[in-house]
Amino acid sequence: MSDFNNGFWSLFVAGTTLAGIVACLLLLWITARKKIPARADNTTGHVWDEDLTEMNNPLPLWWVGLFILTIVFSLLYLVAYPGLGTYPGELGWTQRGEYEAEVAQANKELEPLYAQFTARPPEELAGNANAMAVGERLFMNNCAQCHGSDARGSKGFPNLADGDWLYGGAPDKIKETVLKGRVGAMPPMAAAVGSPDDVKNVANYVLSLSKAPHDSVRAQLGKAKFGACAACHGIDGKGNQALGAPNLTDDTWLHGYGEQAIISIVNGGRTNEMPAQEGKLTDAQIHVLASYVWGMTNKPQAPKP
Repeated sequence: MSDFNNGFWSLFVAGTTLAGIVACLLLLWITARKKIPARADNTTGHVWDEDLTEMNNPLPLWWVGLFILTIVFSLLYLVAYPGLGTYPGELGWTQRGEYEAEVAQANKELEPLYAQFTARPPEELAGNANAMAVGERLFMNNCAQCHGSDARGSKGFPNLADGDWLYGGAPDKIKETVLKGRVGAMPPMAAAVGSPDDVKNVANYVLSLSKAPHDSVRAQLGKAKFGACAACHGIDGKGNQALGAPNLTDDTWLHGYGEQAIISIVNGGRTNEMPAQEGKLTDAQIHVLASYVWGMTNKPQAPKP
């Protein structure tokens, strides 16, 4: 209940909940006091479907008792557990706490499994079938939602199986990326480049760097304007892994290919974020997962004797 944006909604939820319980008690009290005149045959005179007669009998005591117990239980529950707006409950129970306790218990039970992998370097671990089977499940559960089950990504989500790395593909860099996450941001650069025509020229120059189809005249004109981009991508366009700036000379396009796609990126910029897995996965799990990702594009080393 900590996501309420102001105190009104907390009071609204608590008030509505308590009002509902009070309304149930009032309904029971009014029903018990209301007397309906009965005929000699103890019916109310109401008949449905020709022969379905309503009897004038009081509510069964067992039903009334269960109804009251339900109300008492609901009040006790709301005292013990969260349910009245931001009131946390006397027991201090939370969904997050329950989840974290279950995860901690599961990680403790899995420690013996991961113990056999943690002392081995990723380059060697990538050749271990058991470790890679575990790594694959970790990838499917935590990474495939964005990068795809085959790790080939999609528009805006990097392909992990092509050997092209924004921040570096060494095991330690992959582990750092998984552990801390990444935020890649390219600001809108149209104002720095110049006029819309200059932006189009730069787009063609960028296409020329990767030998993609382009207008050679515009590319030549855009070369001088590329200086605004060189601060991150380098004067040769080969990128900068320290900044996560893409290599523009290869044939890998994260946000789309072609003149219009590049113009859109220069005009509007792009921001990508990979969430950190620190705290969600253990160090041992991250070690195995990074080894699995590294092994997609590299040949594992033979285990040491």
